[in-house]
Amino acid sequence: MKFFIRNFYRVFISISAMTAGYAACASATGPAVVWEALPGYGEGGRFKARFTVSGVEAGTRLCFNQLPRSIKPLSPGDSVVEINAGYYYISSPRFGKDADGVAIDVEYDLPVYSDAEKPESFHAVTPAGKIIPVETTVLPLLEVSLESPKWAKWTISPDSLYRLNSKLAAGRKPGPFDITPSFKSVTVKEGTFSAGKPVRTVVIRHENPEFYRITLTPDSAIIEGASERAVKMARRTLDRRLLEPNGGSIPCAVIEDFPDYPYRALMIDIARNFITPGEMRKLVEIMADYRFNTLHFHITDDEAWRLEIPGLPELTDVGARRGYTTDSRDFLPAIFSGDGNPDSKEGTANGFFSRKDFIAFLKYCDSLGISVLPEIESPGHARAAIKAMEARYRRTGDSTYRLIETGDSSRYTSAQLYHDNLMNPALPGTYAFIAKVVDEIEAMYHEAGVSLPGIHLGGDEVPEGAWDGSPAAMKMAAEKGVEGRHGLQGEFVKKVARILRDRTIPLFGWQDIYTGYDDSHHIQVSPLVGGVNCWVSSLVPEKNVAIKGIKAGYPVILSNVNFFYMDMLYAPHPEERGLYWGGFVDELKSLSGYPDKICPPQPDAKGKIIGVSGQLFGETLRGIGGAETLLFPKAAGLAERGWNGNPTYSPEDFSMLIGEKELPRLARLGVKAHMRAPGIKVEDGMIYINSPYLDAVIRYTLDGSSPSEASPEYKTPIPLPSDCDDIRAAIIKDGLRSVTTILHTVTPKTE
Repeated sequence: MKFFIRNFYRVFISISAMTAGYAACASATGPAVVWEALPGYGEGGRFKARFTVSGVEAGTRLCFNQLPRSIKPLSPGDSVVEINAGYYYISSPRFGKDADGVAIDVEYDLPVYSDAEKPESFHAVTPAGKIIPVETTVLPLLEVSLESPKWAKWTISPDSLYRLNSKLAAGRKPGPFDITPSFKSVTVKEGTFSAGKPVRTVVIRHENPEFYRITLTPDSAIIEGASERAVKMARRTLDRRLLEPNGGSIPCAVIEDFPDYPYRALMIDIARNFITPGEMRKLVEIMADYRFNTLHFHITDDEAWRLEIPGLPELTDVGARRGYTTDSRDFLPAIFSGDGNPDSKEGTANGFFSRKDFIAFLKYCDSLGISVLPEIESPGHARAAIKAMEARYRRTGDSTYRLIETGDSSRYTSAQLYHDNLMNPALPGTYAFIAKVVDEIEAMYHEAGVSLPGIHLGGDEVPEGAWDGSPAAMKMAAEKGVEGRHGLQGEFVKKVARILRDRTIPLFGWQDIYTGYDDSHHIQVSPLVGGVNCWVSSLVPEKNVAIKGIKAGYPVILSNVNFFYMDMLYAPHPEERGLYWGGFVDELKSLSGYPDKICPPQPDAKGKIIGVSGQLFGETLRGIGGAETLLFPKAAGLAERGWNGNPTYSPEDFSMLIGEKELPRLARLGVKAHMRAPGIKVEDGMIYINSPYLDAVIRYTLDGSSPSEASPEYKTPIPLPSDCDDIRAAIIKDGLRSVTTILHTVTPKTE
């Protein structure tokens, strides 16, 4: 969400680089493209690449997706056009004239460092407007020397990884009651309890509604919980987290447990790249295992609207379809992914939850003890809704739900580089639209028999210049006595809060709904708020947004980018997929996100910290596998901190728990989890390679090729051959594979 790409994508580091030498491919029967980085990679902040295009007729447009950046052709006559932020096409007068392929060299304003930043989703549009597939080869990135002073201060060197892995591998081996999140107390008794023995459940009184106690004896088990949800959570913990990983039997014990925070969430974005109802069920199953209790469901954004709303079919007819378009009239452009066809069933560009799907999903989540908090992004991040409602207006002539004003000349650029993604806070259509959507969502929850925990309005990232050219907005600002973007946004928040108040629905939002406003705003808004996500933090109290929030009376949810953004890269490595504008987040970083350190207690605060949330924004996701890798095991550290605010596992013990219990368990569930990388060092002419996991298989190569399952297995130190330029290694465990670590034994020559 906080994707300031033009600024933040100027910084990256590489622990290794990808192998080169792939043969360029060309197709004799259809369009083909080869993309490759050119020598001089990254010099002077410039990055050059070549698109070699073959098999296209004259007048063809070669379309592709790439994380937004400026791309300039280097040859006169060639063109690179940005249809929409992150969706481009290349054209050239040389197309159709060279059977061997046309080389189009380009220069980027931002380097391309990681897999997520490479171009993808190529498709061609013929002069007749026909969309055809393109055979694609995207070559690995040129290697960046680990010895380069330019990158030295950023890079995690292979020998540093070796030292870290040695430390992590020395952690305590987990016992049968070591899980995450960890129990508050375990008293081990004599005897063994086995699966199949009787289990009795009782609802008891306790001040914490999620408190539970599990008493295991050789003959039976008793589960006591402060609510039906607590009982179900305890039973799931017994069956799936204790018995199943331990072969069906565990020592007898008395376990007492309860969370320190009532709100423990994952935010999952299905707007940027669609995740199907079936795939979402798999993710919430694992969430329940980690005792999360809230799915913050990011179902709308600039790039798509993913929920059917009765009476407003355009929201999904237009907003849930992406393809080749230059005007977004009938569907949205193929931002992030897509094959140009708005009706394609392949990939993650198109799709939505039908009303029936959503009701069934709500019931399923409720059965797991998970509440679903829907996010309806407004007034920013609303391009999909705006384009859909404009299509409705053109089709029907009815302006009831129009979100923009004819004649608005405002000029702005959003964080995601849009210029047309803001609902107008001065139009009656904006509030009629929100009320309609809220009422239909509430009806779905009612039909599902599930409580609606609130509506998250987003409320973030309204850019400078917003509504400056709107006569209606300027009139509203004058009438309300407010100034510009910030004042108008505050009026929007207050009005939406009242819409929800009238329906007894709590308001949720990002920190933008309270930052920078005065006590009058807080008095009106804070009593209506169920929670506010704070994504930035500062050790300086005067700049700490969470502290400001609780002092102003808000229930704050710690959602900090540097601890809890699941979409950040695990580590600086070009084979990792994710973003890095907010740093790097792995399971140990999320484990270190102690709420009291992020937001120290404030004796005079009117509000409080109600919990934590991890955010999985979907810009780099291309399927459920990508979501799983970014979430797990990173989310395990978040789960620990949401359940236990005070220190529990050391980093070493937690890493050992992940390697010994969590990764094997996730593999059994068919989850494509992330693995840490191996370390490498050379000492006294010998090669040493290690892993943080005790039983992992390490594969290595000495010839510059990428390690595979067919590569030699590292078991003992290896003599360093005199002709070895680099050592490459990867960890394989439980069917999972780490990225490749490279140690250059000879400093590569620079171009």
